[in-house]
Amino acid sequence: MVVGEALVDLVQTGPDGLFDAVPGGSPANVAVGLARLETPVRMVARLGDDLLGRRLRDHLAANRVDLSLAIAAAEPSSLAIVAVGLDGRPAYEFRIDGAADWQLNDDELAHVVEPRVVAVHSGSLALTRLPGAHAIMRLLQRAHATATVSYDPNCRPLLMGSRADMLARVQTVLGLADVVKASAEDLEWLAPGREPEEVAAGWLEAGPALVAITMGSDGVVATGRGSGLVRRPGHQVRVVDTVGAGDSFTSALLASLHRRSLLGAAERERLRALDRDTLAQVLDDAVLASAITCTRRGAEPPTLDEVVSYSESSAAL
Repeated sequence: MVVGEALVDLVQTGPDGLFDAVPGGSPANVAVGLARLETPVRMVARLGDDLLGRRLRDHLAANRVDLSLAIAAAEPSSLAIVAVGLDGRPAYEFRIDGAADWQLNDDELAHVVEPRVVAVHSGSLALTRLPGAHAIMRLLQRAHATATVSYDPNCRPLLMGSRADMLARVQTVLGLADVVKASAEDLEWLAPGREPEEVAAGWLEAGPALVAITMGSDGVVATGRGSGLVRRPGHQVRVVDTVGAGDSFTSALLASLHRRSLLGAAERERLRALDRDTLAQVLDDAVLASAITCTRRGAEPPTLDEVVSYSESSAAL
């Protein structure tokens, strides 16, 4: 189950200044990525009944994301404006005040964690924008008793308040989370001047079983309680842009753990004991999905067939 925002990205398509409206939002991207990897997933989000909200609902449903617990919202949908630099990295502006995504409340989240839910993922703006952030945090506290909790801070400094407040929030979530993914770009704001390995080790001590820090073309560094530090290389691909690449990494990471039956509170000790070789395989799955996403415009995570095909073609070289 993924809890958080689903918004529309206005992505600049070229030097002529035109923009393309595409569904996005980090949690929604993770849900779509999981569904495309044939991992059963539901999205708990507030979806507006405006034109953008209906487009978001259609996009999620078309990708086989379960929307049975999505909330029909009266408020407008959130909008992100995305300009992609020459290096493929996106810069964001947001139009989100008073939008549907941030109004989640305890009543709407009271009964969403059923026994069959083995993992709950959240992060990004949903865990920073009030009043909904408080309700989601209480949901994660409840979910920890029965499910694996996954977290990606996915920092957007313009919208997340002071760095000190964000650091305090991260520390709180680390105490609940089993799986944590962040990017080197996140650490530039959260922990400037510190090496990813150092940050990952410190976060691991706060409670998680696994912490992974993605580093773009340099791959990923991760540390687990049973594995120690593991580094995996990136894939050389022709980068169109990196929009949604981190979300694809998260989706594939969770999907890979799910295939190995490592999700759910009952499997927490097995996850904490994950060995080095298995973690390397899980990270390779996630890096590959992220790399494929970088070869196309916008947040377009790969399907399972695309991942298998890419793996087979790479092995044949």
